[in-house]
Amino acid sequence: MRARDALTQVSQRNKDLTLDEPSKLMALSDDEGVAMVRLARSSVDNSVKESATPDDEEWNFPFLMDERGAFVTIKKLDGELRGCIGLPYPTKRLGEAVVEAALAASARDPRFPPVKPNELDHLLVEVSALTKPEALTYRSPKDLPGLVRVGTDGLIVSGSGQSGLLLPQVATEYGMDSQEFLSQACVKAGLMPDAWLTDRLTVQTFQAEVFGEISPRGEVKRELG
Repeated sequence: MRARDALTQVSQRNKDLTLDEPSKLMALSDDEGVAMVRLARSSVDNSVKESATPDDEEWNFPFLMDERGAFVTIKKLDGELRGCIGLPYPTKRLGEAVVEAALAASARDPRFPPVKPNELDHLLVEVSALTKPEALTYRSPKDLPGLVRVGTDGLIVSGSGQSGLLLPQVATEYGMDSQEFLSQACVKAGLMPDAWLTDRLTVQTFQAEVFGEISPRGEVKRELG
């Protein structure tokens, strides 16, 4: 199913909202999650095949007009990561963020070569729509593990001019507790694993609604949120 068709299915439930009025919906329905993944998938497919990328008409629907951060994760069928890039802060409309993240994850993740056309039928696309990151307040760094909700919170750790982000599903996928999650976020930022124990870091948390393909271009399921 093309992204346009999936988005049309969900537009009816938002018919009382005009396109120039931000959606008041805070959570995504399952149908909206499916449409969001279809949009990301079509963006990846079209970009890799060097055909036209989705234009504004493909995602000009109310639930995609909210400004939200978004990440697109591309995985191989065995679960191995193939690309993951996103926009952590709500600086763009969700639809725009999804398209931008999808294009970047497929072609500009510095850890991997660009996705090739012969890979597309063997990859799964996952989209995470984020809440606005909020800085944690705490008296002592030792309090941090008790403030991080594993499986619910994602992390952004910033310090020494560097930052690292881990999506909330990472902790559960790798069986991390809150301390290890904090340590791995520090490593992602290029810091020492125990850097979160200092007073010189900013730790932000966010939540995510995560939807992903079960099979390439096939069924989509809600994975988190």
